Amino acid sequence: MKSVFALLLLTFMNVSAQDNYNLIVGTYTNACTSKGIYVYDFNANTLDFKLKSSTDGSVINPSYLTVSADKKFVYSVNEDGKNSAVSAFKYAPASGKLDFLGKKDSKGADPCHIINDDKNVIVANYSGGTIAVFEKKADGSLNDAKQVVKHTGTGPDKSRQEGPHVHMVYFSPDKKYVFANDLGTDKVYMYSYNPNGGDKTLVLKSTTSVKPGSGPRHLVFNPNGTFMYLLSEMDGSLTVFSYMNDKLEQIQVCTIGMPESFMAKNGSADIHFSNDGKYLYATNRMDANSISVFRVHANGLVNLVQQISTQGAGPRNFTVDPTDSYILVANQNTNNITIFKRDKSTGMLTDTKKKIELCSPVCLVFTANK
Repeated sequence: MKSVFALLLLTFMNVSAQDNYNLIVGTYTNACTSKGIYVYDFNANTLDFKLKSSTDGSVINPSYLTVSADKKFVYSVNEDGKNSAVSAFKYAPASGKLDFLGKKDSKGADPCHIINDDKNVIVANYSGGTIAVFEKKADGSLNDAKQVVKHTGTGPDKSRQEGPHVHMVYFSPDKKYVFANDLGTDKVYMYSYNPNGGDKTLVLKSTTSVKPGSGPRHLVFNPNGTFMYLLSEMDGSLTVFSYMNDKLEQIQVCTIGMPESFMAKNGSADIHFSNDGKYLYATNRMDANSISVFRVHANGLVNLVQQISTQGAGPRNFTVDPTDSYILVANQNTNNITIFKRDKSTGMLTDTKKKIELCSPVCLVFTANK
């Protein structure tokens, strides 16, 4: 009897332990009082949260970040105009502690997105219109950039598309390619990726043009990698592509924005799938400050099922929690992270009324806590 009780207790402890995750938050430090990157203990059952650690002002504007696959390192951009950089940190999930390992020139002004694999860190520099590739050292720190790719071109909106603006870099599902969205040129660039390629780590394979003036911002693939979904910032459009034999073919264009009869400004921001792959979510800033929910069908096409307020302004980034039960939205302009309950059968969201108050939150990433 004692052995049965002990087994039940152990099982309960394991289940309970799985409720807690680390939530890492990147912020802007020049907008209000911020310590940079924050790590919270977050309970996905009770929605309780507690600050575990922060970078305590050691880096400027660590807006976007990425975590290594082994959870030992965190890399962030430092948006600081001509002084922009890329920072590396040693990460201890149990304590949440981030130890600064150093930074490197980002090789382009205002980096706004960052990805990594076991070999390299790749950064999209928005104002600079460049992509920079940094090789990792054995201790997790970075070498100087080994390759810098410079985009060229303009778009029809001369106030915002006067030159290239690389807004995102993204690995293809099989890691053979790196995609780069350029808001300034209305193109998606597809680069062949050779991790050990030195100054030819990225080699341009093809470009895909989208609607002039739409301003492609973020993309995501569905879980099995057969469809790609592109969110454009300037017109609020969502473009769906089939992805077969390393080629993109457009199959649908719709909008996440306000109804056309309402002359509102769009500022579409972020896009993610639910973990089960059945629903797609996208945020819109400016006049909307909303999150849209799309049902995803077997043929890749989508239809809008809900659009609700994010209960804040400037929903720059959001994330789906590891249990697929909640969506957390970083409202940059109102200094809060709002938490929405997700109905797994319908995909629809309801406001839990719970918020994390934090200066200028931008990027949200969950990791294990050990």
